[in-house]
Order: sequence, then C-alpha cells, then structure tokens
Amino acid sequence: MLQGKTIVVTGASSGIGAATAALLATMGAEVIAVDIVPPARAVGRFVQADLSRRDTIDALVTALPTGVNGLANIAGLPPTHPPEAVLRVNLVGLKYLTRQLVPKMADGAAIVNLASLAGLGWADAKPAIKASADLDFDAVPAFCAAHGIEGGRSYFFSKEALIVWTMQNRWTWRERGIRMNAVSPGPVETPILPDFLRTLGARAEEDMRTMDRAGKPADIAPVVAFLLADGSAWIRGTNIPVDGGMYSNVLCGLHGL
Repeated sequence: MLQGKTIVVTGASSGIGAATAALLATMGAEVIAVDIVPPARAVGRFVQADLSRRDTIDALVTALPTGVNGLANIAGLPPTHPPEAVLRVNLVGLKYLTRQLVPKMADGAAIVNLASLAGLGWADAKPAIKASADLDFDAVPAFCAAHGIEGGRSYFFSKEALIVWTMQNRWTWRERGIRMNAVSPGPVETPILPDFLRTLGARAEEDMRTMDRAGKPADIAPVVAFLLADGSAWIRGTNIPVDGGMYSNVLCGLHGL
C-alpha cells in the first residue's frame, strides 16, 4: 500500500498517467497530478506545467512540497509531434525534472520512468545515447540534426535513451535509498494510439499482429504502483516490459528461438 505517501504523477490528465493517478489514490497515496492541461476528473492536487520548458519545470519543483515519496514520469509526446518537442518532453524535460526534484524527495523514495517497447533496440544507438547524456533544452535542434533524429525515430530514440539513463542511475542515490526503475508498455489503448500506429508504420503493425490485444492503461498502472511501493525497494535500474509478451517474442525472433 501507499498510505500516507506523496506521489507526483506527470501526464496525469489522460491515458496511463490518469489510470496511475487514480489507482495510487485508491491505495492511499496523496497524489499530485501534473500535466499541461487540467484533467477531466481531478485526482488529488493538480499542478499545471509544460515539461518541454526549463522555466515551467523550475516553477513546478518550487510548487511541490518537500518529502515527496515517489515520482512517476509518465508524461510523453507521440511521434506525430516535431522531433525537437518529443525529445524535450520525453527525455530532456523528464531528466531535468527528476534531477531538480531529488533534493526535495524523502529518503527511500522511488522514481518510475515510463519507457516503451520502442526502446528495446537501445544497444544499437549507443553513440547517440552517450552524446545525449548532458543534452540541454536549447541544444535539442542541433542534436537532432547531428544524429538523424527525425520523424518516428524521435520517439524510439527518446525511449532508448530513457531506458539507458534508468539503468545508469541504478545506484546514483543509493545512500539515500532512492531508487529508479522503468516500465516499458507495448501498444496501449490511449487517445494517442492512432498517432503511434500512423507514424511508426510497419513496426507498429507487426507488433499489433503478434499480440492478442492492445494493452489498456489499467494493465500498466499496477506495475508502476508496485515500483513506487516499499515492496519493490530492492529493484533498482530495472526496465520491466508490460506488453502481453511482445518483448519475449522479439527476443526469441532475434535469437532464432
């Protein structure tokens, strides 16, 4: 349970973020919902913020209380948005918010990043991922041009780099007991699923054909909640696929199994 814990959930106005915020509230958490637009149905306290901008993230962190017990980084843009916007929200803004908030977090807090099945090929993108380690908001356009980050590639890269960043920070805040993990959904029935299928093309169509169904936000939210709860305290730097078996299907194909 999460009774008495204060949890910040970004992207809380729709999809997986909304489902996660609602579930955490039923588990006893005090939810602080963050999004660029207000939710149709409020859960806990709402704070409006544009996670593509440093100044609004700074204002958000200032507005948040000390002693935050958990951060669910769920906000994200689909690849129908310009590549620069996708990287600013899905990667640069997420990392900046996390780093700025850690000093205000309680010892033993948990950070959960929403990655994606789209990030499973991170090992093939190591040069660009390493180059993005200290990527700043203002440098995103030049970075995209230098590394061929365009179209649907922006989404894949943002999730590849996020998975790697999660693994790299497995012990960064260990002295304070703060842990970081990631969850990687497959295709999920949210308002932006059509955007993904239209933009990602053959890869997404293949994924959908091999799955028994698309996921639902309610399939993902409990795994995020588990990683925020005390029972997952010894799970660190791990990426958990929640995809109906799609990741295993890809691995078996790659290794001829």
